[in-house]
Amino acid sequence: MNILITGGSGLLGRQLTRALLNKGYAVSHLSRTQGNDPKVKTYVWDVNKGIIDEHCIDGVDTIVHLAGAGIAEKHWTESRKKELVDSRTRSIGLIYDLLKKKKHQVTSVVSASAIGYYSDRGDELMTETSAPNNDFMAQCCIAWEAAVDEDEKLGLRVVKFRTGVVLDKEGGALPKLALPIKLYVGSPIGSGKQWTPWIHWLDVVDMYLYGIENTALKGIYNMVAPNPVTNKQLTQAVAKQLHKALWAPNVPAFILKLIMGEMSTIVLGSTKVSAQKIQDAGYTFKFTDLPAALKEIYG
Repeated sequence: MNILITGGSGLLGRQLTRALLNKGYAVSHLSRTQGNDPKVKTYVWDVNKGIIDEHCIDGVDTIVHLAGAGIAEKHWTESRKKELVDSRTRSIGLIYDLLKKKKHQVTSVVSASAIGYYSDRGDELMTETSAPNNDFMAQCCIAWEAAVDEDEKLGLRVVKFRTGVVLDKEGGALPKLALPIKLYVGSPIGSGKQWTPWIHWLDVVDMYLYGIENTALKGIYNMVAPNPVTNKQLTQAVAKQLHKALWAPNVPAFILKLIMGEMSTIVLGSTKVSAQKIQDAGYTFKFTDLPAALKEIYG
């Protein structure tokens, strides 16, 4: 198979690319700049200007849509919010416009989404049929998924993974959590009782492979480990793995709200998410419990 990845230069994109190449797949990227991997053909696009290299879909069977501006990289001004939504929706729309105009052999689209669809829901267990929340995170995910669903008009198979907190020492949330712990100033955030739907990065990559290779798989699946933990449990587990003591008091929620504003929901929100559907679909997790996942990550 020939796989086209949007967002292939990001951390997950690079990990997935390596896994696909190791399995013998042909992989190409859609990117704002030319890549430097001789094994990966890079096609250039400019989503804001509506420019895309029309040859990017030549010979492609499956499109993996990972493109999107980083949710927590900048404060959520109104212009930033628009950028967060547009980077996810206009990008896939540009590809679909090309598919409508040009002969192709694309059969499937496997797309990222996020557990932000559910957002802050307390102790309620979220399944794929749960209603979305109504805050910005949810609105962004709703628009994201709706844009991806446009491919059904093209008769394509679509798989959407609502991704939780990906644990990887190379990037994402874990290094930000681990740094103060390493400096002996780490502590739970807010009450510490908010649920954190974590997943090991290897399971993220494997689940994408599962979505690519299993053509019977379609629809929405939560991409989280089967055993969610609270923020306090996650913080304690990381501290134990790093052999560091936790003595600082919890970081007060009001301070985070003052500093982060609306974006504080990312760390203060409680989202307890079920992994049952993807397990019922036949996926077997490498890491189902947090201590084993952290042990592998930190070696």
